[in-house]
Amino acid sequence: MFDNKIIDAEIIVAYYSLSVTIVGTLFNSLTFIVLCRSTFRNSRARPTFHYMRAIAVFDILMLYGWNLDHYLGPIHGFTIQTLSIPLCRFLSFFNYFICQSSAWLRVFVCVDRYLILTRLRRTWFSDSKHVLIVITCIITFSFGLNSLFFVFGCSKERKRISAESWAFPMYPLWDYINLTVYNCIPLLLMTIFNTRVISHLIRLRRQSTIQNSQIQHLSMSMTLVITTFLFLMMTIPGTVAFAFFSYRTSIILRRFLDGILYTYHILSFPLYMITFDEFRQEFILMITCERVKTKAITFNIAQPYLMSHV
Repeated sequence: MFDNKIIDAEIIVAYYSLSVTIVGTLFNSLTFIVLCRSTFRNSRARPTFHYMRAIAVFDILMLYGWNLDHYLGPIHGFTIQTLSIPLCRFLSFFNYFICQSSAWLRVFVCVDRYLILTRLRRTWFSDSKHVLIVITCIITFSFGLNSLFFVFGCSKERKRISAESWAFPMYPLWDYINLTVYNCIPLLLMTIFNTRVISHLIRLRRQSTIQNSQIQHLSMSMTLVITTFLFLMMTIPGTVAFAFFSYRTSIILRRFLDGILYTYHILSFPLYMITFDEFRQEFILMITCERVKTKAITFNIAQPYLMSHV
């Protein structure tokens, strides 16, 4: 009876991971498409959208690593990471590289919001080209940090492919590093900058007049504050479980906590829709325009046919 409950829980967690992959791909794709529309395309005026578009892309990629394997393992009896040594090394690198890059992109969005709200003049970080340089540096750093997986990652034990290194004990050492690079330092920096943003917004509300240029950033700044809180609540438990309790907790619990972690990376779209007025308006406009265009095309096609039968 107890074994049946464990199997049921494993299947539920597996299909939840699949649902996160499907829904997350849809949500993040919509986020990227909306952010690429003409309203957000003026990167010189608001280079923050470079970060936000990059986050949408990385959050899509993130869903096709361990998250997808959490579905494939219990349901289909294999994982992509254990198909071959090259795949194992690449996916070990890929999973850490993507999540760390995504976290640090979020850090610099918070930095950007803080500088825009508190500085009257544009800073070095406010230039579109410099934002692209920052994104490149983040990607390069994450790539370099995790590139040792290409050399030392994975091994073959009793004809089975293992994620453990052939050269030295890789785990839990790399989970400690990931906890620091993906969670602790980004969370600390996001909390610091968002606390400064909140205090600045409180001061603005107390003032009798608020500049229009500052008002337009309020909703986006509040979105980032909510995002930081969710980052704390949804990503820390899974990373801590794998780093410190991988041999003390059941694999189902760890996969469940991992599912919550990956759920965080699909929430940008609903969060923007709820808290970011400009994004919501642009999405509605995109949907309604497409419907109008479809009706117009249908009418234009049908009109000659109708006229010929009058």
